[in-house]
Amino acid sequence: MTAPFAFQIKRLRFDEDYTPETGTRLTTNFANLARGAHRRQNLANALRMIDNRLNDLAGWDNPQADRYAVELDIVSVDLDLGGSGDAFPAIEMLQTAILDRRTGTRIPGLVGNNFSSYVRDYDFSVVLPEHNKGRDSFGLPEDFGDLHGRIFKAFVASDTFRTQFRKPPVICLSVSETKSYERTANTHPVLGVEYVPSGASLTEQYFGKMGLDVRYFMPPGSVAPLAFYHAGDLLNDYTNLELIGTISTMETFQKIYRPEIYNANSVAGQTCRPSLKHQDFSVTRVVYDREERARLATEQGRFAEETFITPHRARLAEWAARSAA
Repeated sequence: MTAPFAFQIKRLRFDEDYTPETGTRLTTNFANLARGAHRRQNLANALRMIDNRLNDLAGWDNPQADRYAVELDIVSVDLDLGGSGDAFPAIEMLQTAILDRRTGTRIPGLVGNNFSSYVRDYDFSVVLPEHNKGRDSFGLPEDFGDLHGRIFKAFVASDTFRTQFRKPPVICLSVSETKSYERTANTHPVLGVEYVPSGASLTEQYFGKMGLDVRYFMPPGSVAPLAFYHAGDLLNDYTNLELIGTISTMETFQKIYRPEIYNANSVAGQTCRPSLKHQDFSVTRVVYDREERARLATEQGRFAEETFITPHRARLAEWAARSAA
């Protein structure tokens, strides 16, 4: 069903000189690193960690472990509401490319990786707390995540997406603290050993409405599984280097933001029970403020409510009704 808006894409290189643009969610992994007195050192350290992990995983014909480098573009997706020029910053993702220093070639990577959305902030930091206020048990609104899912699926199905990206997105996130994960016998040469969760997390349900499935893998040399949200066949639709670009990028962010899980000093065993209360971990040389990220999520959710949800409620409701029909 045709969306009541058009999509516009902007790109910005994520490097040591990166400065967040107006409209960027400040809790986004990359934007959070590019603020404060240590911004340039943060960015340099994070990029170095990404490249080191890339060369660690891409070890073939790479004896000095320095053959490859990751180049990252921030892909910002705006909604142009009815051609009015009133654009809302709907989605931000990352696109990777792998530079082969030996041959001088650039190998396209995957789009997705990180995923950022003001509407997601609205759902989790505004809608969900208000729905559960005064309730004896936790519950979800019946239409929770529906709008967000429609926006994402409309974007992936759009001509705008098809003309700029070769393959569907792969989004790589942390595992949930509310679930345990059991190791299986299935192993992939790059993704590593597969884990299966004890049940579907709220994030898994939410991303399901975006048309994405999830599988959990712990790559070689990692200490905990990552969640890979994807459409299609994760293990066969993407090349090893494409997957390595995503793993090296997103595992680095998780080591910075969730070191208790992803920079732990012991490797997940047969059963993985992730916890941010875990004490045996190492910290990276990257400074960030986790408490600020939590506080800003509510502010960003209110921004989505005031500038997008409320002013365009009637149009969005009509789109929802047409989609259901």
